Amino acid sequence: MSERHDVEPADELLRLDRQVCFALAVASRTVIALYRPLLEPMGLTHPQYLVMLALWERNPRSGRELAGLLQLDPGTLTPLLKRLESGGLVLRRRDPADERSLAVTLTPAGQALRARALRIPPAIIKRLGLPLSELENLRDVLTGVIAAATTPGPVSRGG
Repeated sequence: MSERHDVEPADELLRLDRQVCFALAVASRTVIALYRPLLEPMGLTHPQYLVMLALWERNPRSGRELAGLLQLDPGTLTPLLKRLESGGLVLRRRDPADERSLAVTLTPAGQALRARALRIPPAIIKRLGLPLSELENLRDVLTGVIAAATTPGPVSRGG
């Protein structure tokens, strides 16, 4: 009879250092904290930076498109957009073609901020000290984790 080496004793599975959720939570907090000193002089929080990245890629975007792209619910996105608008970086207007749709457009100040943001990725890469290929691989693995976690499927409830 062959021995199975891929099954862990139940107690091992409950160790904190074995939890994917713990590693992801700590990695997320830690890496996002590296952005703070780079973003503060620009007047941005990390979530606002993500909105700006999406708008620098394509401008304008609808509120619905931004919410989907950033995987945020409208209740979370709306305050971000309001703060960016009050900071003079974006304009929020109803789409004349569809009054139900919100068009988010960069202002000239928002467009100009992109030049300063170009320094952020190289600074983060340097600070992490990992080759770009490893960081890209990590991003791809995490994208796969996100896709798997957001795909409807059964969750074992145990007990």
